[in-house]
Amino acid sequence: MDALAGLLTGPRARGAFLLRSVFTPPWSIRIEDRAPLTLLIPIAGTTWVVPDPGQGAPVRLRPGDVAVTRGPAPYTVADSPETPPTVVIHPDQTSTTLDGEPLCDELDQGVRTWGANPDGPTVLICGTYQLRGEVSRSLLDTLPPLLSLPLDSPLTTLLGEEIGLDRPGQDAVLDRLLDLILITTLRAWFDRPDSDAPAWYCAHTDPVVGQALRLLHSDLARPWTVADLASAVGVSRAALARRFTDLVGEPPMAYLTTRRLALAADLLHDPTTTLASVAHQVGYSTPFALSTAFKRIHGVSPTEHRTA
Repeated sequence: MDALAGLLTGPRARGAFLLRSVFTPPWSIRIEDRAPLTLLIPIAGTTWVVPDPGQGAPVRLRPGDVAVTRGPAPYTVADSPETPPTVVIHPDQTSTTLDGEPLCDELDQGVRTWGANPDGPTVLICGTYQLRGEVSRSLLDTLPPLLSLPLDSPLTTLLGEEIGLDRPGQDAVLDRLLDLILITTLRAWFDRPDSDAPAWYCAHTDPVVGQALRLLHSDLARPWTVADLASAVGVSRAALARRFTDLVGEPPMAYLTTRRLALAADLLHDPTTTLASVAHQVGYSTPFALSTAFKRIHGVSPTEHRTA
């Protein structure tokens, strides 16, 4: 497992909110759902994503494009940046007029489809992740509030075909398609020279540090030492420590600790998971050892983190 795959363990879709919206211009929707991560995928027509004033320039989306918004900041999607909103989407994914009148039932057009006109010329798919956990936050912190790029992937076409179907296992099919589109989009974004990709992503192209990162992420619980890791990648301990720090921005063991405790924070959101089980999964010999490290980094105990 590499670093990107490890960070995507958190936001893997599980019953993600997916909706196909059909519009006839003029139209404008105010998004105030506070979702940590949303994919906007135009299937037909043109969509503008309009951040709030001071949050960036409006972005035009055409079929084949994908936009990723990082919450919780609100924004607007519309046929034009000048069209004023008439509908508001709230944190529970309900829709109302600007005055608060409910619209969900009125605009329901069947299986995962929403809009005033089912034959409108603009079709937009919205896929929303409700993320929790420090692993997810580690990924979100690498992204701008809004990114968009031409993906031109058959995955978006397939999602457009599958979203209106109501077949056994359909939710799982849609979740996996959404995940694939997210991963493909992030890889394409990070590969752009102007994307300011995180150091750990760029370091994967290095033959030494990239291999070290893959080894760490494939077994976070292993009692790694710099010497063990250096031996596994075929360089000296000093050479690995220096090269890893230069490319990733922190020493190997500091990076490992950060990732272990991020995964622990994510696992603690499951109330059925014991502290001993979490400690075992992230490489700490006892719950006490995990608690000590966790409080040193996060400022609260694992129990306090879970309660919060």
